[in-house]
Amino acid sequence: MRLHHVQVACPPGAEGEARRFYAQGLGLTEVEKPAELAKRGGCWFRSYDERGQVTAEIHLGVEEPFTPAKKAHPALVLDSTADLEATGERLSGLGFDVDWSQRHTFGGFERFHTRDAHGNRVELLAPAG
Repeated sequence: MRLHHVQVACPPGAEGEARRFYAQGLGLTEVEKPAELAKRGGCWFRSYDERGQVTAEIHLGVEEPFTPAKKAHPALVLDSTADLEATGERLSGLGFDVDWSQRHTFGGFERFHTRDAHGNRVELLAPAG
């Protein structure tokens, strides 16, 4: 068994804000939704490794009424603490809060938490070292 994707919610018409966080901030690639699903709104994002294999996939689905996930969250692993620092700086530069208070609380990793444009919690980790 392996994880195919994680879905988080966004309010109707908020795909542009999702793109700013997931594509610009995290560096994920937006992928086209299947036509039947595209009618529902939302957007999908993927990360690829050097061989072109999908390593992470996040779907943003429209939810009405919308409530952000404040505790439940996707956690994405980056290759290095340098990548983690760069991503944190990029998100901060885009106006997103980056919380490093839990940086050394998860054995073997460094991490931070942030919230996407809709208030959904997202965790970023990298192997400590």
